[in-house]
Amino acid sequence: MVGITRPDSGEHVNADGVWDLLRKRGKMSVFSLCLLLCADLLDVAAGYLTVTIEPLPPIVVGETVTLKCNFKTDGRLREIVWYRVTDGGTIKQKIFTYDAMFNTNYSHMEDYRRREDLVYQSTVRLPEVRISDNGPYECHVGIYDRATREKVVLASGDIFLTVMSPPSNISVVAENTPAPFSRYQAQNITLLCTAKGGKPAPSVYFKRDGELIEVISYTQPFSGEQVGGRSAGVRGARPLNVRDLDDTKLHRSPLLDPEARSLRLYPDISEHVHTQGQQASEPSPATEVIPETVVSREFPRWVHSMDPLYYFSHTSFPQSDGSVVVQARLTWTLNPQLDNDALFSCEVKHPALSMPMQTEVTLAAPKGPKLSMFPSRAKVGDTVRITVKGFQNEVFPEPLFTWTRVGGHLLDGSIEREGRELILERVPATLNGSMYRCTAQNPLGSTDTHTRLIVFENPSMMKTTQNQNNGACRKDVIGLTWMALILTVTVELT
Repeated sequence: MVGITRPDSGEHVNADGVWDLLRKRGKMSVFSLCLLLCADLLDVAAGYLTVTIEPLPPIVVGETVTLKCNFKTDGRLREIVWYRVTDGGTIKQKIFTYDAMFNTNYSHMEDYRRREDLVYQSTVRLPEVRISDNGPYECHVGIYDRATREKVVLASGDIFLTVMSPPSNISVVAENTPAPFSRYQAQNITLLCTAKGGKPAPSVYFKRDGELIEVISYTQPFSGEQVGGRSAGVRGARPLNVRDLDDTKLHRSPLLDPEARSLRLYPDISEHVHTQGQQASEPSPATEVIPETVVSREFPRWVHSMDPLYYFSHTSFPQSDGSVVVQARLTWTLNPQLDNDALFSCEVKHPALSMPMQTEVTLAAPKGPKLSMFPSRAKVGDTVRITVKGFQNEVFPEPLFTWTRVGGHLLDGSIEREGRELILERVPATLNGSMYRCTAQNPLGSTDTHTRLIVFENPSMMKTTQNQNNGACRKDVIGLTWMALILTVTVELT
């Protein structure tokens, strides 16, 4: 091998300076000199071309983004082409071309999809960015080869455009509703918060009365060792006032007796959470059976010896458009005395939002259902509809409606009927004055409302009945007349 000594820093080896370099170093053979001359000639013929693209921060849907393709060359520009790369790099779709020969530019997208604008030769602007614009892009620059003036030398750069989308909708509902009110057994309640349209997936959390709830997170069935007792703090419930308790009508709660703590999560969430084994001094999400001696018109009077434990889980569902649907669940043991009128909010944080989105619900038992009856003056044979039009307050969760007839069965023979509306078809006169009860209930409480059905006579039905009776009378008269004639003739003949 022939050694070639590198020039000092800052020296440029060219055709004019090779002899000086040879004299200074004295280490170059004739062959080395030829190689140097050929390299210099090729560099002069081909020129140089470098392409770089300025990096971009994440872009929010609806904004305008500018893709800048920077290139350096000493050659003559032929064209600049922008590509959208899809399917993991296997497909490159032209989106915009600048032709330097004719100084023209054009889009390769269909007219109804065209949104690209050329800013300056190599710079393309995309207005109103969509989620579908997310992905890699490439800029290809071509210059003419100096040697042939026919071949094109190409170089390219790439960039990944990250498009963010804030959630378009959030909502909170109670799972497994409508559900009845239980006066003798505590129940679990689960709030489901759904955030749709976010990219990337947003973070979701719950607050109670404006205060962040500390939760025990779970994503799959777990054991007591994973829960770790009070390792995860909980947001304390409001203290139970002394005036709310009546010791003469309360049995001691089993939860107050360390030897009687049978700790388990109520079956409502048993599919997510396994039975827990905890020490006597640790809290648990157990429900308790209300003593038979409890007397209350609306709410049971039970005592919790600890703050409620809130269990939290969330799942994500990727959508075809690149967005993510996130569902978060908050589960705890309901105490109507403490939770009635409690304000729960679901808040969503996302990098595309300057402040969190939120939606609120207030837990409330139904009060004073408002009933309407159609027609207002029911006649015999009419179809009567009794409907619940609303309440004196905002009710959440959704109530369960049950209809019964006081002192008897419903018209179809059933004992009760569920639904917001009770339909009585072809009411008979025997139902006049009958009383109907509507029971509205949710896990927080229950209330009854009564209405009386007044059935008026139907003139059209009375006329029909009279016509039928008159027709029967005329037939009887005609029959008697014929019988009298026959008897008269018979007597005369004899």
